[in-house]
Amino acid sequence: MNEEIRSLEPKNLWNKFADLNQVPRPSKKEEQVIEFIKKFGNDLQLETMVDEVGNVIIKKPATSGMENRKAVILQSHLDMVHQKNNNTQFDFDNQGIEMFVDGDWVKAKGTTLGADNGLGVATIMAILESDSIAHPPLEALFTIDEETGMTGAKGLKPGFLNGEILLNLDTEEDDEIGIGCAGGVDVTASGAYNQEEVPDGVKAFKVIVNGLQGGHSGMDIIKGLGNANKLMNRLLFNASENLELRITEINGGGLRNAIPRESEALVVVDDLQVQAFNAEIEDAAEAIKAEYAHLEPKLNIVITETEIPDLVMNMQAQEQLLKALYAAHNGVYRMSPEIDGLVETSNNVARVEVKNGKIEIRCLTRSSVESSKDDLANGLRSVFELAGYEVELAGDYPGWAPDRNSDILKVLDELYQKMNGEKANIAACHAGLECGIIGQHYPNLDMISFGPTIRGAHSPDERASISSAQKYWEFVLEILKNIPEN
Repeated sequence: MNEEIRSLEPKNLWNKFADLNQVPRPSKKEEQVIEFIKKFGNDLQLETMVDEVGNVIIKKPATSGMENRKAVILQSHLDMVHQKNNNTQFDFDNQGIEMFVDGDWVKAKGTTLGADNGLGVATIMAILESDSIAHPPLEALFTIDEETGMTGAKGLKPGFLNGEILLNLDTEEDDEIGIGCAGGVDVTASGAYNQEEVPDGVKAFKVIVNGLQGGHSGMDIIKGLGNANKLMNRLLFNASENLELRITEINGGGLRNAIPRESEALVVVDDLQVQAFNAEIEDAAEAIKAEYAHLEPKLNIVITETEIPDLVMNMQAQEQLLKALYAAHNGVYRMSPEIDGLVETSNNVARVEVKNGKIEIRCLTRSSVESSKDDLANGLRSVFELAGYEVELAGDYPGWAPDRNSDILKVLDELYQKMNGEKANIAACHAGLECGIIGQHYPNLDMISFGPTIRGAHSPDERASISSAQKYWEFVLEILKNIPEN
């Protein structure tokens, strides 16, 4: 399958992407890919170093005639979101991504593709390896753990880099030039509950919500897509209001930065209310599917009878859980009053796990305005604390404030219009890019972000446009030729 990928144009980009995607690199487990990139730099006999947190830095002198240009930092992150469909057997710790071509798209078999940010990494590798691409002095910065905490960018120390311009290759629309991004904070609610023996005269059911699109909890949050955790809670809340329903387990969602696609719950219902329970769920499912008919055409809600468990949540804990989850904000909280169409603040109720007397709810709150981020995080904290849970706010990282007077922005703006006959979309995004954090360590950097078109990032539907990769690659080469002089 990778041979099909290697034949795509530009070959140097797609071959490096194919090489990279053979190396396991889920977030928090980047050991193999760090060694891979380190060896790559050493094999090219370029100055290569790994800092104390695991970021890899490779430096390459300017090509002939480009020595007087400003030094450029090319930056991408090594880790990828590891998501797969429930029916896909895949070991992200040990397997390479299985790719295939579908029309204009490169896709993966039942898993995330890793184009976010693997195409950026592959771009930098191809430039470092080439002896024919004109470029100024280069510093390649490969960061780790962007997707689950940005600990690579946070751990970057001053003094390693000398570049004046940073090109972040982590934007997912090829007609967009990024000049700002949101910051974020992880909100985690944890609790415990007493379990009770299952009452007599009951039947057990598994409730399943799946078939949702999922996607990037920043870039895709504006679409109003279904959140499996919130939909599951709605089903259980409504049923428990009218019936003797008891919850044993809930297992929904996954990573904080992915909109939840699937959720499962194990419940028991009084024998005499089984028919009413089925009718309740079916009516609710019909209503929800009607609401999401346009956005989520593959939404699936099913109940199946299953083996009766030994224990259930006590009723008070169950009521507190369902009400807290119902009240917890999910989705867009505030649109930017300054930039049309930009989400300012949002929250993703990413993970809900209820099992064996323990509750954990994980959210990711994002905002381009620090005070608004704090406001929403405090709102979530208040809801969960009122339910009796302990709440931790962690992994806070800053946004990247737009600079419309950026010199490198002017270069990219003019080049894009010249090459494509139309103006680029110059915008801030609701994703969390590393630029804000890197800018704290290197405050004088002139930063910009761009990249090829990627759809469905952070989900198994992730796909990268082949034609867009060609357009993007040519743009990169022209940018490097047109870096201003010192």
